[in-house]
Amino acid sequence: MAKTEIVTRRGPAPKGPYSQGLRAGDFIYVSGQGPIDPETGQVKGTTIEEQTAHTLDNVKAILEAGGASMADVVKSTCHLADLSHFSRFNEVYVRYFPPPRPVRTTVGSQLLGILVEVDVVAYVGPDASRKAAG
Repeated sequence: MAKTEIVTRRGPAPKGPYSQGLRAGDFIYVSGQGPIDPETGQVKGTTIEEQTAHTLDNVKAILEAGGASMADVVKSTCHLADLSHFSRFNEVYVRYFPPPRPVRTTVGSQLLGILVEVDVVAYVGPDASRKAAG
């Protein structure tokens, strides 16, 4: 199965040896995103709410560059630097994913200078290339 890299200036450039996103078959995989401003490479926001919104905006931008949307997401993995932020994180998260919402794993993690990181998998089916072109 061929892999196609997804690259967009609307999402932060990778800071290591990984892709922003990959299309493999009928799925799009978005690497772990944080609240990084794509233009400056700096952290955006200081609260969990602000950082969650910026993080999910980055995820959305990469999905859209691959011809997908947040509605196509079937799985998300969420890392919180402080699990006491869980309910505040959810208040923002729920606004980005329409029902039926993706399955999700949320864990507490040691993050480098950010409060949240999210990666996703989206199912786009065989016609995603037509969505991206249209």
